[in-house]
Amino acid sequence: MTEHAAQHPVHPLPSRPIRIAAAQAQAQAGDVETNVATVAGMVRDGARAGARLVVFPEKFLSGYEPDLIRADPQRCAVQPDDARLDPIADACRETGTVAVVGAAFHDHGDLYVSALVIDAHGKLVTRYDKQHLFKSEREIYRDGAAGCTLEIEGWRLGLGICYDSGFPEHARAAALDGCHAYVVGALFSVGNGYHESRTWFPARALDNTCYAVLANHIGTTGGWNACGSSAVWGPDGHPLTEAGADRPELITADLDPQALLAARDSEPMLRDLRNSTGLARTGHKLDE
Repeated sequence: MTEHAAQHPVHPLPSRPIRIAAAQAQAQAGDVETNVATVAGMVRDGARAGARLVVFPEKFLSGYEPDLIRADPQRCAVQPDDARLDPIADACRETGTVAVVGAAFHDHGDLYVSALVIDAHGKLVTRYDKQHLFKSEREIYRDGAAGCTLEIEGWRLGLGICYDSGFPEHARAAALDGCHAYVVGALFSVGNGYHESRTWFPARALDNTCYAVLANHIGTTGGWNACGSSAVWGPDGHPLTEAGADRPELITADLDPQALLAARDSEPMLRDLRNSTGLARTGHKLDE
């Protein structure tokens, strides 16, 4: 567990590539069971494609749907030990795949915008709570207290949710914690949202010489028209793969330690960085 990214811990590069998948689909408003079934199916699809991790959009388990979630959190938000997650747990355990699933989370009377991490044994091992809430979200949700780093097969993955990615400090804190990729579930909408995502994610990748992974919604959710186009960027900021704008799709990319090494030799910002402060983070190794 890393308490402060500013300590600049040294982590070795992974020894071999890893395949990550980003999933996009139409979320059914307030229907956790149906959306859980979609996630479980796409985890299995990701496993068949060779992915070790599949990431899903922000609050996918209910849809974005702030009004529904606020009106009925027992139905629309996930609770601790929520049996409705069992099909996802089964899919992860049976395929040996890790899932990062967007959900509203209801805990001790408070609501959070969360990314639930279900490991390859089917256990909900942690959740990351969104630290940078959009203005309309502040009326409903509490902000998260710490960042979150996952470790899978030597790959350190920093989690973010949507608006987090607009703050350079958020991805930088992950990079200073030794992360090799910045992994985000989001809701970016048609119009300016596409422009924002295509500005922020290449910048987060290049600034930190790390991979950047985006899983976005499609269709309409919570009154927003999502722009899809889930994507992965390399550590040089160049796009590696991108989904379509309006259809269910699962994209995969191979994260390669040699590409990290080449990018960091070419762009030594992290090595040359001095006197930077970071944000508190928690760490979770998932392949023990």
